[in-house]
Amino acid sequence: MKHPYLFLFFFISLFTFSFGQKTDDQIRIENRVNASENFDKPYVILISVDGFRHDYFDKYQPDFLKKMKKKGVSAKAMVPSYPSVTFPNHYTIVTGLIPPHHGLVGNNMLNRKTGERYSLRNTKAVQNPEWYGGFPIWSLAESQDMLSACYYWPGSEAPIQDLPPSYYYPYAETKGVEERIESVVEWLELPEEKRPHLITFYMPDVDHAGHRYGPDAIETQSAVNYIDNSIKKLTEEVEKTGLPVNFIFLSDHGMTALDTENPLQLPKINPEEMEIASSGVYVSVFVKNPEKIDSAYDYFKENATEEYRVYLRDEVPEKYLFSTEQDKFDRIGDIVLIAEAPYYFSQNNLIPKGSHGYHPEDTPEMKTVFLAWGPDIRKSKKIDEFKNIHVYPLLAHLLELDYDQDAIDGDDRLVKKVLKK
Repeated sequence: MKHPYLFLFFFISLFTFSFGQKTDDQIRIENRVNASENFDKPYVILISVDGFRHDYFDKYQPDFLKKMKKKGVSAKAMVPSYPSVTFPNHYTIVTGLIPPHHGLVGNNMLNRKTGERYSLRNTKAVQNPEWYGGFPIWSLAESQDMLSACYYWPGSEAPIQDLPPSYYYPYAETKGVEERIESVVEWLELPEEKRPHLITFYMPDVDHAGHRYGPDAIETQSAVNYIDNSIKKLTEEVEKTGLPVNFIFLSDHGMTALDTENPLQLPKINPEEMEIASSGVYVSVFVKNPEKIDSAYDYFKENATEEYRVYLRDEVPEKYLFSTEQDKFDRIGDIVLIAEAPYYFSQNNLIPKGSHGYHPEDTPEMKTVFLAWGPDIRKSKKIDEFKNIHVYPLLAHLLELDYDQDAIDGDDRLVKKVLKK
């Protein structure tokens, strides 16, 4: 059955929370044009389908995407950075930096110096460039007089480095995919001096279904098939422009089923002594008096259960790349509580049926997808799995942009594997 219960998918979408500002208004930065030497450079549409697990191609058999897998370059899997949650990994993809190096260490964060908090639904924080380190790929393009456009992407609403994309939409889930595809085509039909060469296109549908119903649910299959039809439509409409557009299809993380009967509970804390920032699978504990960190650590260790681990920030195991050594922006707590799958921290005893955030080495269901096709992409090639920090150099090479290799964590290992030249 190709599209089972598709109507259920549209029904659940009406009841799904979104992050960011609720607006349909496109933002345009005036007085920007492509440099003439950029006119003939490649075009790239970077597509992210949130929560698309690495095995969904085989599990749910999306017809069009499987066809593109045979036509272009596909990876066995793409490995997310820790924590494998939405904002940190989307921003890693477009900066080439691990989360503690670019500053987004979770979907929810605390700035201990100012007391300010960052969360997906905090529009003021999402649009504040002070939360974002690194040099995102759209800012790199704009710095070299190449126009870019974002139809959603974490970080794209903030004027990072004073170089936001030339065209972008603040996040909302109020427009249908047909309207969104029309906007992409309109961008590509602009005169070449105004036409973006980099376009990001984000879709939340598979993640929503995975959270609400779990990765094995019929609703998640329906969401995958909906995405498959949408990407096919996008590709067909873009082809009508006659432009040589390359497509990169990927995701931020996978999805795993949770133990909904046994939510993890934090030991009681005194808010006058500690603050917490939680992303469900891990909790950062910020101790206000540095002299009390050791005693607070002992308290959490004594009250911990076997379903999670307690670490001092200095002692988080190296595989996480999530300790004091990497914490460039001081946003990881003094004490870190890390859940073991399928367990999840909850303050109200309610947890989703599916989620993510775990380390992919321990929970392979966190691994996600990478697929590329187009005129500058190699044909019919399969490559081994790789970490998502390596996507940024690939994008820069594909767009023929200069970048500082020493300023990122990724390298150019994908370039010869994916690109023809």
